[in-house]
Amino acid sequence: MVGVDVNWLAFVGVVMVAYLVPGPDFVVILRAATRGWRPGVAAALGAQLGLCVHVGLAVVGLSVVLSRHPELLTTIRVLGGLYLLYLAGRLVVPTFGAARGRQGDGDLRHAGRTAFGQALLTNLLNPKAILFFVAVLPQFVSGPAPTWLQVAVLGALDVALGVLAWAAVILAGARLGRLLERDRVRRWWDRTVGAGLGMLGGGLVVTRD
Repeated sequence: MVGVDVNWLAFVGVVMVAYLVPGPDFVVILRAATRGWRPGVAAALGAQLGLCVHVGLAVVGLSVVLSRHPELLTTIRVLGGLYLLYLAGRLVVPTFGAARGRQGDGDLRHAGRTAFGQALLTNLLNPKAILFFVAVLPQFVSGPAPTWLQVAVLGALDVALGVLAWAAVILAGARLGRLLERDRVRRWWDRTVGAGLGMLGGGLVVTRD
């Protein structure tokens, strides 16, 4: 593109690694996909909408402002951690005791909307997404084009690459879902995923900037 001089191969590599190394978005989308491809797609759309918000913030420079105010990033980090702990509780608690029979009823009844909302909030409250656009993406900005335009182009490519990455995760989740049809297996899966989300959330809450 005229005015945008980017090492595209390096940028694509960095972005794909960021997508496919398991994190909150990855876990939420994979878990949704094990319930069916529709919840998986809805979760992916939610995560990418959140990413679009981050791109928009980066374009107008608000991400830089946030990065210079540690107290704001701390608030986002703690809220993100608490939300992941909440999701972990929603997964794990119903797998025990009398609540077992009601496990996932709300998720199954409104699977698409639930998955979309969970992935959207998970992405929006992820401080690492902000830091990516503050610390990593600027390293690829060069050339005579305005900075905001280059950030917008790189951000749009990031979102597009995410569609490919999440498509692979959704396919894997759909296949995995076939192995989780037995209630007992599904309960242990939800406990494992919940424990993973809990560790991620707890890590965000206790981490010191």
